Formats: sequence, C-alpha cells, structure tokens
Amino acid sequence: MKRFEPAWLLFASDADLLAMWGAACLLVAIGALAMERRRHRRDRILAADQVGWVPWTMIFLTSAMIGFALIAAAIAG
Repeated sequence: MKRFEPAWLLFASDADLLAMWGAACLLVAIGALAMERRRHRRDRILAADQVGWVPWTMIFLTSAMIGFALIAAAIAG
C-alpha cells in the first residue's frame, strides 16, 4: 500500500522537520499549561467532578524543553 506524503513534507530538510516537531511539542506544552490552570481554578472538588490525576506540570516542562531544544537545533542548522 502506497503512503501519501505531500511534496512539501517529502522534500523538507532536516531543519524543517526539527522545527515542525519542536512546534508540535510546544503545542503539547501549551495544552498542558492550560489544563494545569484549569485544575487550579476549580471551585468545587467532588468525586464526580474531578478532572483526574495527570502530572500536567511535568508534561509541560518536558514538552517545552524538548520543543525549545528542537527549535534551537533547527535554527542552528
């Protein structure tokens, strides 16, 4: 089965691919930051209303560091 890849992605340089992966990691970090803020602004804490336990701060820090490192590597390349 032949896989479809757009031409702009097929012929993208390594720096472009690193920048795209870095941007994706930064989007995950922004989402994790938003979820952490949502958890801290909750009014009531009931068992039925709980958001759940996810380490949003660790996800934010890890994704942000990887994203910035990938973008820095893309800029240097």
